[in-house]
Amino acid sequence: ELSASCEESNTEGKRHHTGRCTAMIYQLVAAATAYAFNAQVAAPFSAVAVSPASSKVVMKVSARKALLDKEVEKERLYEPAEAITLMKSLANAKFVETAELHGNLNIDPKYNDQQIRTTVTLPHGTGKTVRVAVLAEGPAADAAREAGADLVGMADLIETISKGELDFDVLLATPPAMPKLAKLGKVLGPKGLMPSPKAGTVSTSPADAVKEFKAGKLEFRCDKQGIVHVPLGKCDFTEEALQGNLAAVAQTIEKNRPSGCKGKLWISATLSSTMGPAIKLDVSALKAFTPEAPAA
Repeated sequence: ELSASCEESNTEGKRHHTGRCTAMIYQLVAAATAYAFNAQVAAPFSAVAVSPASSKVVMKVSARKALLDKEVEKERLYEPAEAITLMKSLANAKFVETAELHGNLNIDPKYNDQQIRTTVTLPHGTGKTVRVAVLAEGPAADAAREAGADLVGMADLIETISKGELDFDVLLATPPAMPKLAKLGKVLGPKGLMPSPKAGTVSTSPADAVKEFKAGKLEFRCDKQGIVHVPLGKCDFTEEALQGNLAAVAQTIEKNRPSGCKGKLWISATLSSTMGPAIKLDVSALKAFTPEAPAA
């Protein structure tokens, strides 16, 4: 009886052990299948790699970007004019890159008195064609058309916008049109296209506003982290033109310092092209920056 009991116990133990091994094998097969699938899906995306050990996403740097990064001293704070020269030399993508200023400001946008939303007129333009739509009627609409507006209308334009057709970069409106725009908040708001007096997109003289935006006036605001991202023009601009645009943006940010900002306004600032590395700027030099006079 004792022998039979021991034999039965050994049999049960073997079954239990076999069951555990089978479960482990199934788990290993499932994990291997999932990893193979992920590797196959992620293969076309050279910029991202998945580490199977830690399951962390690791960003890969292209050979071109790695070479460009070596040209910039990461811990150095560059003078604005020097940074523009360096940025232009590194903008070697297959298209004309845009020069951009990224300013990390000492503000918390969740408070109304710590937000920045304003406009700046770049003295040398943006380098891109801006499509302007105007909500106006009567003489104001006629004047806007003569000034070069791409789309002009009222009820018909509102109907087009409500369908999600946003074939414009800037939307201007006369004061009488604003009550009619209330229903378009969900369409225009997320795109940052809702007209606002503070942004200069609500005007009693839409013709003048059209000329300003066509000539290089643009609107910018801080994001949720209190950072402003402002295009300065194209990298094929002359250094003097980019310097003039950079100085105009820096001065505009200083003039529109939020009332709730305590202490210094600028935390840091970087200059970069669309596909280029970030070049850290000397904030003190940026605030006092004066463009160089063009060579005679």
